[in-house]
Amino acid sequence: MGVLEDDKAEDILSIDLRGKSSVTDFMMIASGRSHRHVGAIADHVLRKLKETGMGKARAEGLEAGDWVLIDAGDVVLHIFRPEVRTFYNLERMWSVEPPQGADS
Repeated sequence: MGVLEDDKAEDILSIDLRGKSSVTDFMMIASGRSHRHVGAIADHVLRKLKETGMGKARAEGLEAGDWVLIDAGDVVLHIFRPEVRTFYNLERMWSVEPPQGADS
């Protein structure tokens, strides 16, 4: 998703869940450097989804900015602050190698 790169999201990972989950086909995980950065990335993703006709995407966690979940149906995006991402370790839960630098 180009908006993640444009907003300088870090350690972007896409996980193919087709056949593994009935909830979504793809999960994306990215990190922001701070509460404000996480919120800005999420806001831009939501605006881009609305512009492309996917305005029904739901978001949770925007107020706190530690972990924002955006559910766009076939794709679920998690945007974390690095410490929160390490704590929840979704990559491990789905048996996926984290991108280089994700544990730093």
